[in-house]
Amino acid sequence: MENEKESIRIRYNHVGYGVDFSKTFFVAVLEGGNEHAFEGGIFELVDSLGKPVFTDKLSYCGKAEYTGEILYVGNFTEYRHPGKYRIRVGNQESHLFEISDEWISRQFKSNVKSFYYQRTGEELDKALAGKWARPASHMDDKLEFHPTMNRKGVWNAHGGWYDAGDYGKYIVNGGVSVATLMLACEMKHSLEVVDGVDFVPSFEQPFSLLDEIRFELEFFLRMQDDDGGVFFKVTPGHWDGFMMPADSDVMQKRFILGKSTTSTLNFAGALAQAHRVFAATDPQFATRCLAASRRAYQWALDNPSVEWPHNTEGSGGYGDEHVEDEFFWARAMLYRETCDETLLEKLPHDMEMNPPKLGLDWRDTQNLGWIALALGPLPPCAQELQKTARNALEKTADEILRLQRDDPYGISLRRFIWGSNGIIANHALTSAIVYSWSKNREYLDSAFEQMNFIYGRNPVDVSFVTGSAWSSPMHPHHRICHSDGVEEPIPGLLVGGLNNDRQDMIRKPHYPGDLPGFAYTDERCSFASNETAINWNAPLTSLLALLNQP
Repeated sequence: MENEKESIRIRYNHVGYGVDFSKTFFVAVLEGGNEHAFEGGIFELVDSLGKPVFTDKLSYCGKAEYTGEILYVGNFTEYRHPGKYRIRVGNQESHLFEISDEWISRQFKSNVKSFYYQRTGEELDKALAGKWARPASHMDDKLEFHPTMNRKGVWNAHGGWYDAGDYGKYIVNGGVSVATLMLACEMKHSLEVVDGVDFVPSFEQPFSLLDEIRFELEFFLRMQDDDGGVFFKVTPGHWDGFMMPADSDVMQKRFILGKSTTSTLNFAGALAQAHRVFAATDPQFATRCLAASRRAYQWALDNPSVEWPHNTEGSGGYGDEHVEDEFFWARAMLYRETCDETLLEKLPHDMEMNPPKLGLDWRDTQNLGWIALALGPLPPCAQELQKTARNALEKTADEILRLQRDDPYGISLRRFIWGSNGIIANHALTSAIVYSWSKNREYLDSAFEQMNFIYGRNPVDVSFVTGSAWSSPMHPHHRICHSDGVEEPIPGLLVGGLNNDRQDMIRKPHYPGDLPGFAYTDERCSFASNETAINWNAPLTSLLALLNQP
């Protein structure tokens, strides 16, 4: 094994492995190395003192075409003793990582709190925000309408989360994000503190899951116009520089912009789901959400083809030419809550026209419709729809499994694009949701295997969540993180990850290689690979919640 240290890398979850989950890692033989050197080779799991506690052989895994590496897999699933460990292969060792269930709960809480750090219009005081405290800014309670709307007056769009690394607030992306977070609440047997995971609204601990969901939903309710339609976004006049929100407030105006069919249906789907989630803890709020959802759905029926505002001067476009999937989402969620037969009549056609995808995204939202029907409960007259929905989603989870088995790194993604980590998290969430009724353990292990990629078992040796491990990003494309004077970025933020389209080359980022598997760099300028976004954080947060109690 000459020059072994230079020619191989140990790819593993840098944070840890669950006690009862699969525990696998890879030895990657880099291009030019001896690809047969490790076939049948020995690896050791050693404790924090360097004492071997488990030994086994490596198995050939295959070639990763997107990196040029030959991969061997090591498996220590049968070792179940909590503690801190390293992997040793020859004279190489990994960093310390955990075998425990506690780290999953810890990462869940960190991810939930990342939404708290994205709050707008509210002071983040030192007692809760620590060194990331900041004054209330972007109150957005007296916004003028964008000049393109030809509408006078002002509007109160206070609250909500910043969408990503910029200071825009969007209904379309906010809708799919808050709906994804509510799935975790729906799928718990009760909204209680379970094994240290807080689902109860406290209103004194603003980073419990329901508190954060409620904060975004209150903003949503303010974005509904008097006629039931929903404004598209809150946007600055031009893109903000890398400055704090308080400085942005001084520099330029913010506007409310647009009304569209897609934003209105996103609102309708999310607010109907909110009725389900909040019915037990705040029935008055739940009723308010359902009434708003119904009004929005009716507006969309009356205005089925109102386009998104084609304005990207200071914020993202989120353009979507297809509304059929949003109609399905809204109808399915509303039907669950109302048993309205006029909605039931349309659902078989919706299902035929919008087959499930491997995961959710802001443009293609039909999985939220499928999941609503699959989770139910539905009345007796709709039991066949629930059966159809579950079967369709199980086939989707089987396809995810097939794709994973065919990929040396164990992921179901076949092309690294913008937000690839969010896509991987969404695929994993699909598998975890299907496990909830199927109880097929393969689906749960599938979800955990994909999460390993996010937390370090990947070609660039990065745990892609800020503050999670020694390898986490330090320079995300995130305005607050680069303007607050704090060396460490806000913790719990998932960066976009590998993106072979590399739309940021004009900024001259330093990618570590030309192959797709090396299309990530931890630099502020790399908005294509290192930005954060709530719709990437949301599926990972819900996945962590579901994995916390297998």
